Amino acid sequence: MNKIVVLDFGGQYCHLISRRIRDFGVRSEVMPADTSAKKLGADKLVKGVILSGGARSVFDKSAPKFDRQILNLSIPVLGICYGHQLIADAVGGQVVAGKSGEYGLMKLDVKAKGEILARLGKSITVWMNHHDVVEQLPKSFQTLAGTEHAKIAAFENKRDKIFGVQFHPEVSHTKKGDQILRNFTFKICECKKSWTSELVAENMIREAADTIGSQTAIIGLSGGVDSSVAAALVGKAIGKQLIAVYVDTGLMRAGETKFIEQTFKQKNLNLKIIKAEKQFFRVLKGVSSPERKRKIIGKLFIDIFYDVAKQVRADVLVQGTIYSDRIESGVTKHSSRIKSHHNVGGLPKNLKMKLYEPLKDLYKDEVRNLARELDLPTEITTRQVFPGPGLAIRIIGEVTPKRVRVVRQASKIIEEELKETQFWQNIWMSFAVLLPIKSVGIQGDKRSYKSPVVVRIIESRDAMTANFAKIPFPILEQISTRITNEIDEVNRVAYDISNKPPATMEWE
Repeated sequence: MNKIVVLDFGGQYCHLISRRIRDFGVRSEVMPADTSAKKLGADKLVKGVILSGGARSVFDKSAPKFDRQILNLSIPVLGICYGHQLIADAVGGQVVAGKSGEYGLMKLDVKAKGEILARLGKSITVWMNHHDVVEQLPKSFQTLAGTEHAKIAAFENKRDKIFGVQFHPEVSHTKKGDQILRNFTFKICECKKSWTSELVAENMIREAADTIGSQTAIIGLSGGVDSSVAAALVGKAIGKQLIAVYVDTGLMRAGETKFIEQTFKQKNLNLKIIKAEKQFFRVLKGVSSPERKRKIIGKLFIDIFYDVAKQVRADVLVQGTIYSDRIESGVTKHSSRIKSHHNVGGLPKNLKMKLYEPLKDLYKDEVRNLARELDLPTEITTRQVFPGPGLAIRIIGEVTPKRVRVVRQASKIIEEELKETQFWQNIWMSFAVLLPIKSVGIQGDKRSYKSPVVVRIIESRDAMTANFAKIPFPILEQISTRITNEIDEVNRVAYDISNKPPATMEWE
């Protein structure tokens, strides 16, 4: 099975590159930035190497580097953003600090398509996220395209099969970005399709059986697709050795505990439901920092698991952590932390159980594909994403039972209204955010001074990038009317029209 190797320089979209290639049906593997040319050259399955983007500047003394001998392996190499600049610097080109950074959508003017930009138009919209630029290249390299601020935004050396693009073809914002990656994967590297969900499932079940063996494992089951798929995979591997624990934190969506009980007691799982609402509200009292909330919730989750684990004598803690959780928590060598996820940032250093994360290198849509491969019920596989810390991170400021009730009720109204529309099937997440301020309103011919709620409705393909949903005003108006009519504490509703980036999915 041939494969493409992606070298990880800490960019937020590194694994997204790999995932796009797997979408094409080609195996892709992410490896550390400092992987040696000798190691890559010795693996005859490697048909191409991609240098990812990164958060650093090539001028930084501590910036991640790569083995320049990789360019002499006769294996095609593609640099993206930071990788584009690294290659230019390595071959004797000139990289300089740009006069103006480029962040967001930019117009790319294609001067010569070459092999990497084949089947593109004369100009396309691309996603940029950089400040340094490539200003000069050796004569053996050809400039293919540029933007207003980056005159060399794409280049190639056809003879040596070395390519670079300053923009990010892996993100959905770049038009025809998949075509660029397809050009590299199939036309330049000559890879063949051989990667399927069936094969992924088989490998993961085998891996879980080998990893856990005869030990007893415990998993936190939230009912979301990630934990459900992780439970299904490990359950197929070790059966009744897996204990599924659902913790009612008091921060769950409406009717969640009842849904979990009804759904999973029919799935032949060893299900344990823990009522812990009072514990969570107690430890969150007076806490307003998003990072502290996440870590406090994560720690209490682990503490509760420890208690159950002691009772069942569990040796392994299974978590449904996916790659977008890990990369945003800054777990890779050169990545920066955006926010801690409950099943990443809350783990204690002296974890007494062995941690096993079968989905750690997969993105959300890959997990959904896996769910279908494992024949999980549609109610689970199509559910909207819900954060591990629950409604606590949809409340700006202190978390209290009253404020949780407001957010839960508002979010339920949003979902109920959207489910009646054609837009529901394309929505990644839809929820309410409660702000820690009040505003003046008029209700019942009287002055009101109440809280505003922000409605967040987003569309995404992989959780690493997202767009706000262009919901028609009449639908938004109906949502607003219901929220202000049915929730006494609210008198104003706003709609969040921020994309990711620059914003994140959640507000905290």
